[in-house]
Amino acid sequence: MIGGDGGRLETEVLQRAFFSFAEAAHSLERSYELLRAEVARLNRDLEAKNAELAESLKENQSIRQRLRQILESLPCGVLAVVDGRISQANPEAVRLLELKKLELKKEEGNEFAQLPEVVRSLFERAQRSGNEEEAAWRDFREARWLAVRCATLGDGEGRVFILRDISERKRLEQTQAQLGRERALAELATVLAHEVRNPLASLELFGGLLAESVLENEQRGWVEQIQSGLRSLAVTVNNVLQFHSSARSEPAPIALQELLAWTQDFFAPLARQRKVQILLRNALRGTFMAADRHRLQQVLSNLMLNAIGVMPGGGLIRISGKVSPEGYAVIEVADTGPGISAEDLPRIFEAGFSTHSGAGLGLAVCRTIVAQHGGTIEAASGVGQGARFTLRFPLGKSADGVRP
Repeated sequence: MIGGDGGRLETEVLQRAFFSFAEAAHSLERSYELLRAEVARLNRDLEAKNAELAESLKENQSIRQRLRQILESLPCGVLAVVDGRISQANPEAVRLLELKKLELKKEEGNEFAQLPEVVRSLFERAQRSGNEEEAAWRDFREARWLAVRCATLGDGEGRVFILRDISERKRLEQTQAQLGRERALAELATVLAHEVRNPLASLELFGGLLAESVLENEQRGWVEQIQSGLRSLAVTVNNVLQFHSSARSEPAPIALQELLAWTQDFFAPLARQRKVQILLRNALRGTFMAADRHRLQQVLSNLMLNAIGVMPGGGLIRISGKVSPEGYAVIEVADTGPGISAEDLPRIFEAGFSTHSGAGLGLAVCRTIVAQHGGTIEAASGVGQGARFTLRFPLGKSADGVRP
């Protein structure tokens, strides 16, 4: 009986264990199915998220591409500077700053410091003020004007500079200012023509008569001073009238040797007062050309007055004339004055430009008159080396078609 009961008990234990195992296996199977379903759901969600991310990335790339296209097509320059390095520059900024020609060295670690000083100064002023700043600078081609505004990047560690080329606007402003000066000079020319020129001619005549009379040395000196002042004033008046005159020249054969001799004699009194010596080397004997004598006298008068004016302490003026092998009459007026700077030399023939007091018309009038006679005028100089003006006139035929 005991053996029978023990076997039955063992059987019951095994059955209960089997049922427990079966229930556990069934529970594991259900959990596994739930896990598989959850994994499948998570995979679907992941695929959806990946698809969304891919679409978002595609949209971001498209937006970045559009922003890049907008940045590259902007009519203004955009330059981003972070920690002294140029992190981004659109094509207009590259063009305005000539970055390709500057050949900035990235390995030096501070490309911004390699920009021209005038550009860096402009950027720094714009950064300090927070307003748009302007400056002129000469790049590899020509002088240009830039306007720059600065903005801070979001992290506060970088700067964005917006650049605009305002050269055209500045040129228009300069043109308007020039037109304003010319209008004022035109009004002045009218006054001079009616109120000054005729009395001035009378004064010159009486001054000449006084100079020819018998006078003491002191009195003769006074007369020469009067003549010098009247001649300088006459040249100024004639400059204004000539600049605004549309009258055609009246060419006639003139002896160039006599023209140079007149120049030396006419300015001798003024030169003596200023302790300036005039040397004449005249190799134009027998040389004639069809020209307006009074206008050529105006050219030489302007050159002589300029030369004497820049040597208040005395100096030397050389006047020379010759015929070149090419058949041109070549006249030179050279002085030992302070010279003309390389920066000013290209502008000295512009109307209104002057490095000293005056209307700035003399050399502009010279260029106009010389061109009217089919000739050219050139200037050569250097600081401390004096100035030399060279006139060349064709002898075969004048600008108006009149042969001598």
